[in-house]
Amino acid sequence: MKFSPASEAPEATASDDTIDLLALFRTLWREKLIVSGAALLCMILAGIYAWRVAVPLYSANAVVMLDARENSGMGLSAILGGLSTDSSTVNTEVQVLRGRTLIGRVVDDLDLTADPEFNGALQPEGLGLRLRRSIGLSPEAPVRPPEEEAALQRAATIGALLDQVTISNIPNSLVFQIAVTTESAAKSATIADTIARLYIDDQMRVRFEATEAAIDWLSGQVIVMRKNVDEAEAAVREFRATTSVTDIESLGALDRQLKETRRRIELQAQQAADLRLRVAQIGEAADPMAKAVVSGDETLIRLAGQIAAGDAEAARSFDAALVRITAQARQDLQRIEAQDIPLRESEKKLAADFEKQSRDLVTLDQLMREAEANQLLYDQFQTQLKETLAQQGIQRPDSRILSQAVIPDAPSAPRKSLILAMSMVLGLMLGTGIVLFREMTANRIRSSQELEALTGQSVFAQVPKIEGRGRRDVLDYLARNPASAAAEAIRNLRVSILLSSAGKPPQVIMLTSSVPGEGKTTTTLALAQNMTALGRKVLVLEGDVRLSPLNEYFDGIAKDKPGIGEVIEGRVRLRDAVQNIAGIGDVLPESKIKINAADLFSSERFAAMIAEARGLYDVILIDTPPVLVVPDARIIAQQADAVIFVVHWDRTGAEQIRAAMDQLALVNIRPAGFVLARVDPQGMRRYGYGDSYGAYASYGNSYYTQEGDRAS
Repeated sequence: MKFSPASEAPEATASDDTIDLLALFRTLWREKLIVSGAALLCMILAGIYAWRVAVPLYSANAVVMLDARENSGMGLSAILGGLSTDSSTVNTEVQVLRGRTLIGRVVDDLDLTADPEFNGALQPEGLGLRLRRSIGLSPEAPVRPPEEEAALQRAATIGALLDQVTISNIPNSLVFQIAVTTESAAKSATIADTIARLYIDDQMRVRFEATEAAIDWLSGQVIVMRKNVDEAEAAVREFRATTSVTDIESLGALDRQLKETRRRIELQAQQAADLRLRVAQIGEAADPMAKAVVSGDETLIRLAGQIAAGDAEAARSFDAALVRITAQARQDLQRIEAQDIPLRESEKKLAADFEKQSRDLVTLDQLMREAEANQLLYDQFQTQLKETLAQQGIQRPDSRILSQAVIPDAPSAPRKSLILAMSMVLGLMLGTGIVLFREMTANRIRSSQELEALTGQSVFAQVPKIEGRGRRDVLDYLARNPASAAAEAIRNLRVSILLSSAGKPPQVIMLTSSVPGEGKTTTTLALAQNMTALGRKVLVLEGDVRLSPLNEYFDGIAKDKPGIGEVIEGRVRLRDAVQNIAGIGDVLPESKIKINAADLFSSERFAAMIAEARGLYDVILIDTPPVLVVPDARIIAQQADAVIFVVHWDRTGAEQIRAAMDQLALVNIRPAGFVLARVDPQGMRRYGYGDSYGAYASYGNSYYTQEGDRAS
């Protein structure tokens, strides 16, 4: 390759995760018709739904308050008292209000099973259901017994009503709001009031049922307690009849009598022991004085003294008295022993009586305590029964109605203004999504900044789109309008190419693109036309020998003359093969011989031909096939001084350009610059790139004219 890269070009910017809000806004503004159209469509559909399709719904609210009361006392009175005010009770009452039992009573009270709004079985079959049944996708409803069918319809009606009922507790209060929404204003108010009324009636019913159950239970318990009292008292009476002890005092007297008997037994036993000891000591005494002392008799002691004095008569009297005293002692001992037996028998009997009466007293005391306990229980149950009977007539509910439902004068749904607003927001979001999706999937080049950021190379020109019926019309337009924006763009391209090299301007210039139809051939011929107008000697080479697009521009090209193939093969000289086209210069058209294009351009003879052309022409322009289609451009580029890459505005994708650049990089080819061709100025402004199109967009209407005249 004989050219150096273009002068310092901006490097491709690294992608990051930041969002360019201005670019996003420009994109949305560019596609404002899509965004506004989506919003308008959604609003129209929402309006049709809100005004034509949706059924008006009316909401009515009834307000009840939990009238909690503190309970005093114990027992059933407390149990049957009011509800507490803790959070669990409040949450429980909310569930009671939403319970199927209460709602079922509402359904029965208002006969809502006969209302088609709540009983779907009464509604006519929809078109979808009829179609599904006609093709067998939906089976016929089974035939059920009337009782089962009625139960199912009632359950379905309860569920439908529950869906239309909202129960809420006002925070930090005991107030509940009952909201009902139906298709009828009066029906909503009636149902809300009925729920509140039946809720309070249900509380009264529950309290009456609880009171009746308590009375029945208490009555049964009172009868049982009365029987227990009677049985306990009878047991006390029967036991009293079988025992001699009646109280603790009688048992105490018996105890004292037993102790006295035991004391007498001990006393007599001591006396008997003393008598036995005295008789024994008397018998053991050696002299009269000792016996007299042991006997303790004053007479014997006196006689013993006389005996000691030698009185013989005293000795006889002493012996007689001693015999008498000893006999008396034995007699007393016999008497005591005779009394001991009955006394001990009496003690045994008293002890047995005391033990028995002690047990009887304990038993009697236990029976009396049981009788007293039964009497106490009986009295308590009797009192509780009387209290419960008294409460039966003064019951009041735990809640009361604060506000009855008012028949609404306007529907609560559909909220048409909100639906329109939400549909507009949804439409804007949908339109934005469509636009962003198109942007993400399109990924087309729409500005020189995007192209420079993608490739890291300079964009030499932005050539506007020129309308015409044929390709030749574009060249004729440029010839007729040398001061037009398109002609100025070609001049900018020429200047950029000639100044792209720091030294000698490039002589051999190759133009290519990534895919067909991007405008490279038109750009090549327009550049040749511009350089020829400056007096340069220009040669245009047909590098796309497969399609030969140059033939589509010029009817004057002789198809029977030799072309580039014959020149490369050496069958004809270059100067003899070229054909001059007025306003364009010399053109070397396609070859008449059939030869592989890659082999043709990779030969040394092609390089020799280019070298020969360098000596004959000031500028050689080579129109080559797209890079991604065939390898010809990569081969021809080896002989070029500059490669110009043409990109179709708003059609060529970034991935196509990257792929083409990668193909060129495989042979160390780097384009000197890019051309953004077929640019639509109005489209640039619509896409928000008006400033990116330079003077052609910002000042084109006031500076350039279609006829080539300068604006004053």
